[in-house]
Amino acid sequence: MEFHLQHIFVFLTIMAVTSHAALSPEQYWKTVLPSTPMPGIVKHLLHPDFMDEKSTSVIVGGKGVGVDAEKTEHKGNPIYVAKFPFFFPYNNVAAAPENQLPDPNATVFFLKKDMYPGKTMNLHFPEILNVVTFLPRRIANSIPFSSNKLPKIYNQFSIKQGSMEAEIMKKTIRDCEDPGIKGEVKYCATSVESMIDFSTNILGKNVQTISTDVNQIQLQKYTITTGAKKIGSDKMVTCHMMSYTYAVFYCHTTQNTTVYRVSLEGADGTKTQVAAVCHSDTSAWDPKHLAFQLLKVKPGTVSICHFLPQDHLAWVPK
Repeated sequence: MEFHLQHIFVFLTIMAVTSHAALSPEQYWKTVLPSTPMPGIVKHLLHPDFMDEKSTSVIVGGKGVGVDAEKTEHKGNPIYVAKFPFFFPYNNVAAAPENQLPDPNATVFFLKKDMYPGKTMNLHFPEILNVVTFLPRRIANSIPFSSNKLPKIYNQFSIKQGSMEAEIMKKTIRDCEDPGIKGEVKYCATSVESMIDFSTNILGKNVQTISTDVNQIQLQKYTITTGAKKIGSDKMVTCHMMSYTYAVFYCHTTQNTTVYRVSLEGADGTKTQVAAVCHSDTSAWDPKHLAFQLLKVKPGTVSICHFLPQDHLAWVPK
């Protein structure tokens, strides 16, 4: 009897895995997270019209924290290039190209004590351009994502070795392969399904997602209208969209980090709610991190906050 039960268990496990593999990303989300609404950034990147093999548009870092579309001779799939990732605590951004540093007129980082009703900030929330899409996991898993497979990757996406596009993709893969900072668990998700699995393996399935979704993307003055509301606990997973030819998110655990929901009103009357993240312990950050340069503070001395861009996503327990 025990022998048969073991075989039945194996059969049911195989059937469950096969069934999940056949689900679309949307169906997989609803199956694993039935009580968690899918955030706007994920819906946006699942739109099928965003993948256009004939596109010649490549997104490159523009002035300020925005991005500009530039026509190139590239004939393969389009590449999304994220804003300079100055939110990443392990990045040394001292040598960042001038055209990828944040707009000096915009607030990028701020102190936790400044997050109070009536506080005004100049903010810019760049839109997510319709450039790339999430691939279903079965397709993403069939495509190599490794530094030692770069020639094959370039060939698969019609990318010329040594081109701007090739260097962008190489850097993203290397960032994903680099070890994280002390105490960090990291993973680059190449599909919605793998992002769900990584986040729920760490936090459990009773989770909520926090993101920023605004209609007004131009730089303007915003006023905090109500007190910041803490969401979940200090245990969280944050996912940042990376520069690549399809949607790839750098997901990692963060320690001593809290996410808040903040209500804002723009100078044009626009009212919105955005996600803010505050890091209470910055002692392990690179001393040349952009936050310290802008706020004129030293590592580990104060709690540093920033609003989540629209291509970032935070996962927290309910």
